[in-house]
Amino acid sequence: MAGHSKWANIQHRKGRQDAKRGKIFTRLIKEITVAARMGGGDPDMNPRLRLAVDKATENNMPKDNIERAIKRGTGDLEGVNYEEIRYEGYGIGGAAVIVDCLTDNRTRTVADVRHAFAKHGGNLGTDGSVSFQFKHCGQMFFAPGTSEEKLLEAALDAGAEDVVTADDGSIEVTTGPHDFAAVKAALEKAGFKAEVADVVMKPATDTELAGEDAVRMQKLLDALEALDDVQEVYTNAAMDEAA
Repeated sequence: MAGHSKWANIQHRKGRQDAKRGKIFTRLIKEITVAARMGGGDPDMNPRLRLAVDKATENNMPKDNIERAIKRGTGDLEGVNYEEIRYEGYGIGGAAVIVDCLTDNRTRTVADVRHAFAKHGGNLGTDGSVSFQFKHCGQMFFAPGTSEEKLLEAALDAGAEDVVTADDGSIEVTTGPHDFAAVKAALEKAGFKAEVADVVMKPATDTELAGEDAVRMQKLLDALEALDDVQEVYTNAAMDEAA
C-alpha cells in the first residue's frame, strides 16, 4: 500500500468498527439465525455458524441470545425469515464496493443501498460487476513485532494458504474460507492471537484514495454500513488514516 502504513489502516478500520458496536448484536443475531437455517444448529458441524457464534462470544453476547438465535434458525422458535442479497457498485475514483445484506424486504433494501450510493457520489452496479476483483478467504492480521519465522511455520502447519509480511512489520495470514476456523484455533493454540480475523472478500488490488476523495469515500462506506439490512461492506479503496 504505497504511501500508507498497512497496520495503521487496519487499526483505523478496527477503531471505526468498534465505535459502531451498538448495531453489532443485531447483525450477529441475523447471521447466527441464517447460518443455523442453512447448515443446521450444531456449530461443530456448521463452519458458518461456528464463525458467527465465535464472533458473538468475542463481543460478549449473552449465551441465551445466541441459543435463541440458533433456535429461530432451526425452526424451534418462530422468527423472521431473512434473505441473503449481495449488491455491487462503485465509489469515489471507481473504487469497487461489495455490500452483503440480510433482509426480510428486498424492495426496501435495494432502495436504501441505491440511495446511499447515489447520495455519496457512487453508483450501484450489476451482479458480477466488481466481485471478480475480490477473493473469498479467511484473513488474519498480526501486529508488528510478531515472530515472522515462528508464525509462518505455525500457519503453514495449520493449513494456511499464504503468509505475507508488510513493510511496517505487520503479518497477514490468509486461508480458504472453510479452513479459517481451524487455522485460527491452531494459531491461538500455538500462542498467536490475531488483532483482526474474519472471513472476508479480499480485494486483489487496491485503489489509492487521498485527501477529499478519501473523505468522500469514507462517508459512502459509513452510509452503507449504517443501513439496518447491511451485514458487511467490502472495498478495494485504500485511504488516508484521516479519512
